[in-house]
Amino acid sequence: MEHQDNRLRTVNVTRYVTPLREGGSLPALAEADDEFLYVLKFRGAGQGVKALIAELIGGEIARALGLRIPEIVFANLDEAFGRSEADEEIQDLLQSSKGLNLAMHYLSGAITFDPVVYKIDPLLASQIVWLDCLLTNVDRTARNTNMLFWHKELWLIDHGASLYFHHSWDNWEEQSKRAFAQVKDHVLLPYASELEAVNIKFKSILTPDLINSIVALVPDQWLEDESLEELPFVRRQVYARFLNTRISISDHFVKQAQHARESLI
Repeated sequence: MEHQDNRLRTVNVTRYVTPLREGGSLPALAEADDEFLYVLKFRGAGQGVKALIAELIGGEIARALGLRIPEIVFANLDEAFGRSEADEEIQDLLQSSKGLNLAMHYLSGAITFDPVVYKIDPLLASQIVWLDCLLTNVDRTARNTNMLFWHKELWLIDHGASLYFHHSWDNWEEQSKRAFAQVKDHVLLPYASELEAVNIKFKSILTPDLINSIVALVPDQWLEDESLEELPFVRRQVYARFLNTRISISDHFVKQAQHARESLI
């Protein structure tokens, strides 16, 4: 599978429509200057730009693997935006998020995936479980599936809880070689019977060049951190090395996922 041009569009936010109260990051439904609606995620919320980096990298890796992901765009927030907002919490969030944020195309009318209601193809379930093991995504559980049905197809959303190594950062190399213990809580694990086949295919797709091209999408300004000594280009290399290492040891996290599945079925 050849990855298409993965440069992201940039839009300007023109209207704050309504807050989306799910989760702790206070995303919002917003309109941009292309007249589309987006789920806007703010650099000034929760985990800040780290959640945006995880969202961007995780979403674009999923897209490269052929999974359905809403279009991801950069979203500019003008300094004057939100000054008239009456809610002080939202106004503070908007003011602290001026500049470049991240947004996903809004899937109007989409329905939250319910594992009790919907049956999932084993191959698709295995693909999603493999992806989340790679990304160390802790947030695809029965409590919060982060999947939507839209036009009778399954779409993945919200990868902001992925790549959690970057919240401590110091031992990233050790973390890159670990299996993914939280896979036992993955909502699709019971259906993921095709992990070995998926592992072979996905490892062939995610070449170092492809990983580097996706990591290169992360803006330098999101990689600047006064608390860390490394320059942005060094931090960018760490993301790529973390992911490439995990791909190289994917046999290990696949085996752990298979063992966890056996205990469930």
